[in-house]
Amino acid sequence: MNTTTKQTRYLNPYIGGVLLGLVLIAANYISGRGLGASGALKSTVAATVKTVAPAHYENAAFYQSLQSKKEDQGKGKQSPLKDWLVFEMLGVVVGGFLSGAIAGRLKLKTEHSPRISSKRRLLFALLGGVLFGFGAQMGRGCTSGSALSGMAVLSMGGFITMAAIFGTAYAFAYFFRKNWI
Repeated sequence: MNTTTKQTRYLNPYIGGVLLGLVLIAANYISGRGLGASGALKSTVAATVKTVAPAHYENAAFYQSLQSKKEDQGKGKQSPLKDWLVFEMLGVVVGGFLSGAIAGRLKLKTEHSPRISSKRRLLFALLGGVLFGFGAQMGRGCTSGSALSGMAVLSMGGFITMAAIFGTAYAFAYFFRKNWI
């Protein structure tokens, strides 16, 4: 039985890196700020809390500081979802979906090592995401916001963040390699 599947090749990573750099420059030029996924998540959480528990939203200093930043930028009182980072992340999700569909790679599956289960892979992915999200809040930005956007404007903090992210990943890779190899 001969089965052939249509599969499109991935973009050359060097071309992808240059394109990412151009997107970063365009974001700085058009919006006056860089990229950042954790800001979109923060805005989504704030909007959810504002809808579900409005009294808590009005009394919590954290949410009021987010609102104050928008007012300081001349945006007045508005929904936390009216942040360009939210639309950026929606574009990433929709773009990823369309890219997968066009390339014939749109499948629901969990990639993992044959030595571990899908459940373990998903658990470690969730745990890693939670830890990275916590770190992004502690470090005042995620990889794209703090590291990439910071490095694009030659911020020493951006370079330190990127070195810390890759250094930590390299240091822990030995201990967690059985989860993907």
